[in-house]
Amino acid sequence: MPVIDTYHDEETLTLTIVAEFAAPLERVWEVYADPRQLEQIWGPPTYPATVVDHALEPGGRVTYFMTSPEGEKFCGLWELTAVDRPTRLEFRDYFADEDFTVVESMPGSSCIYRFETTETGTRATYESVFDSTEGLRTVLEMGVIEGSTGAINQIDDLLARQ
Repeated sequence: MPVIDTYHDEETLTLTIVAEFAAPLERVWEVYADPRQLEQIWGPPTYPATVVDHALEPGGRVTYFMTSPEGEKFCGLWELTAVDRPTRLEFRDYFADEDFTVVESMPGSSCIYRFETTETGTRATYESVFDSTEGLRTVLEMGVIEGSTGAINQIDDLLARQ
């Protein structure tokens, strides 16, 4: 399993997940740079994603929805703030409605995804900083650690197939 550590800190409002992949840095980056590959790993395994817009550049947006086993759609969006290919991706992450308008009543976060070469492949550090303790607690109660871990752990299968 790629995820090697998860932790959250209410003092700094952060949630961090660390994963390691037996693949080169550029290959892991491509999972996020290609919307069709991103669809295969974004969201828990039983909630497949559909990426609608994918502008992976500062000022760009990535919009998507995940579909539950019962057919419910859960939408989200990223507003990209910085992209340093292939080592860093920064964005604001939001829950959205079906028109991809931010749902203000749900917590947003600032995310930094860092990718670095290791002796055995690539280490990814996924850090989310929430706007409030309540926001962090809300996503933790919603199962973000389990959902994110399940999603990230799908990357190995995708890398093995290609």
